[in-house]
Amino acid sequence: MTKFAHLGLAEPLVRALEAKGYTVPTPIQEQAIPTVLEGRDLLGIAQTGTGKTAAFVLPSIQRLVEADKRVLPTHCRMLVLAPTRELASQIAESAMAYGKFSKMSVATVFGGTSINKNRQDMSRGVDILVATPGRLLDLIEQRFVSLALVETLVLDEADQMLDLGFIHALRKIARMVPKARQTLFFSATMPASIRELADQFLRDPATVSIKPAATTAERVDQFATFVNQSEKQALLTMTLSDSAIERALVFTRTKHGADRVVRLLGGNGIQAAAIHGNKSQPQRERALAAFKTGEIKVLIATDIAARGIDVSGVSHVINFEIPNVPEQYVHRIGRTARAGAAGIAISFVADDEKPYIRDIEKLTRQKVPLKALPEGFLAEAARLASIRAKKIGNDPAPREERPRGPSGHRPPRKTHDARPTGNRFGGRPGGGGGQSGGGNRRRGGRGGQGGGGPRTTASA
Repeated sequence: MTKFAHLGLAEPLVRALEAKGYTVPTPIQEQAIPTVLEGRDLLGIAQTGTGKTAAFVLPSIQRLVEADKRVLPTHCRMLVLAPTRELASQIAESAMAYGKFSKMSVATVFGGTSINKNRQDMSRGVDILVATPGRLLDLIEQRFVSLALVETLVLDEADQMLDLGFIHALRKIARMVPKARQTLFFSATMPASIRELADQFLRDPATVSIKPAATTAERVDQFATFVNQSEKQALLTMTLSDSAIERALVFTRTKHGADRVVRLLGGNGIQAAAIHGNKSQPQRERALAAFKTGEIKVLIATDIAARGIDVSGVSHVINFEIPNVPEQYVHRIGRTARAGAAGIAISFVADDEKPYIRDIEKLTRQKVPLKALPEGFLAEAARLASIRAKKIGNDPAPREERPRGPSGHRPPRKTHDARPTGNRFGGRPGGGGGQSGGGNRRRGGRGGQGGGGPRTTASA
């Protein structure tokens, strides 16, 4: 008998865990599972990678089975809210695996997928629905989903949902679910805003706190390297060329920054892919699948998109750009050192990012050791700078390089000599020596000060 059975889990669930090779519960599972089985509300404070998905899915499945209620069309019995598509998908996969022998139906609802498929999935109703707030509210408003019979409500990564501006959506959803329900609330951090949100959802909850807020994983070796912003590309290229890197997750602060890093690496012969909010769901799934299978060893991600990435074997997390919110650092480096493995987190720190590192050290209550630039770095940085300089030299002169006139203003760009002086979309030119028609770009403007031409609409 595994240790999971001693927590009170039924045989089908224990068998499903054994099929996945899980025999020893994590600390949050040990504390949360018996509490959830009792039917109490739960406030769980735990970092990513601590096993909290199983901590709420396993006992909830058991309670659903024991209640033995029929699922009605468009309804769900358990609702799990997650901030991102990736996390919602991961939770659903876990729910299907854990409910394998319990005959639980599971569906997902999130943006980037066919809303018609969402409607079909919900037409007969499901036991467990995993959703992001935005798409869920769309379907509720269209009357394809009802929350009137929810028995268990779960908010996972509540701090991230608040960061993404879901507060109003969460309050709206809370008014739609029955008051007589069990609520499970999980967050990696517990600032005052999260505590206030938890108070609105929970009734006399038991609290499970696995680690003090913002404490980083002990198995992650952390380093910081000071480098000029313009030389980060060279440092990243050299770092990823190290044979010790099996699989690296590289973080940027913005979506455009992630795409730029992919292009920079591709230009240096390193294949990488990016996931962020501007990517379609199929693109994100393909990139993540290639990373999981080892087809590519480098994945570039933003903080939001990285929520829900659960990939074993991530040997390195690289902060190409330092997060300006120190709590995000904790989430980032938690993507390595999973399932008992060791991991390394490396941060590239430009001069303007040094205050961010100080904030991180203050939050985590530990110093991040400094790591020297690698041997040969200056030569590599000079090589890449030379390539960039040649590329810029071959490009047309940018707008800013046009000379200014005596008044300090730049003269207009040259236009084709044959272009008439009037509005380019069909307006009459100004007459009598006055200004030519300026008008709206879509409509022919009025004639110039001396012309007074009529307004005309451009034809297609």
